[in-house]
Amino acid sequence: MGLFDKAKKAAQQAQQAFAQPQQGDGMVHVQGAGPIDTAHFGGPSTRSVASDDPIWQPINGISLQDYAELARDAQARGINDEAGMITLAQERGWSPTDTKAALDGWVQRMGQSMAVGQQFRKLLGY
Repeated sequence: MGLFDKAKKAAQQAQQAFAQPQQGDGMVHVQGAGPIDTAHFGGPSTRSVASDDPIWQPINGISLQDYAELARDAQARGINDEAGMITLAQERGWSPTDTKAALDGWVQRMGQSMAVGQQFRKLLGY
């Protein structure tokens, strides 16, 4: 098995892990994080997060789902900078100020918890 075959198999396994339903315990779990919580070393936490935790609350009315949809649309249009995303958000009726706060806020939350980042990737379709 070559390097690319191994990478393809690993990507398929990761997709299958994301496609598995949550455990029904009201938590969003981090997949494949291992036993060490990187928050102890300044990284994002690997701990599971309750589905009603404030970290999931929209920022200025923009949810993680909204952010993922905006990012997917930006990617499809070849937009790869913040200014372009803010312009694209204006097409949706979002104010530039609210969009900037949401973009910064969601990135900050992903830096706090791997669960947020993994949920974002799932919403993007990865």
